[in-house]
Amino acid sequence: MRGRQPVRTQRKSKKTRDQLLHELRNAYEGGASIRNLAASVGRSYGSVHSMLLESGTTMRSRGGPNHRARPARA
Repeated sequence: MRGRQPVRTQRKSKKTRDQLLHELRNAYEGGASIRNLAASVGRSYGSVHSMLLESGTTMRSRGGPNHRARPARA
């Protein structure tokens, strides 16, 4: 990680944190990706994922390509 300094964020008050959890949950349930949410709030993917779980969010299944083998065609 040459040239990058870790970003230190200040602790949030409980009210502010609860508000952030609520906003993240609403945005995620509205279709936003965890990566987009992380970028918008300046947090890591892992911390946003943890906050979504903490707020009781029902997580969507993983997106992306499906790498299962396809049955052979006859």
